[in-house]
Amino acid sequence: QVQLVESGGGLVQAGGSLRLSCASSGLTFHIYAMGWFRQAPGKERELVAAISRSAVTTDYADSAKGRFTISRDNAKNTVYLQMNSLRPEDTAVYYCGARVSSGEYAYTVKDDYEYWGQGTQVTVSS
Repeated sequence: QVQLVESGGGLVQAGGSLRLSCASSGLTFHIYAMGWFRQAPGKERELVAAISRSAVTTDYADSAKGRFTISRDNAKNTVYLQMNSLRPEDTAVYYCGARVSSGEYAYTVKDDYEYWGQGTQVTVSS
């Protein structure tokens, strides 16, 4: 059974940092591309960052470029999202997703993902 478990969310002041983790089990992690998405109340789930199966390729939403960094440790079956210079508009539930991949692709469309975690809340106060 595939499980993705996010952690690291919380309440932080604007300008602060958080590091999210997503630990996976039940899948062959190194053949899966991974992504971080977020969903604010009343809004669609949107891409934050994506990474290919061996971290050769990454892609970011414009809002994340220069502030967030996605990375992965295939030995630990875990993907990370380092978030710096946080803003109130970053407040959302953050989800990690996984999809099997035949190459070094970073998938940016949420419908491309097969598995999702339960999400972790990030709240940025002004």
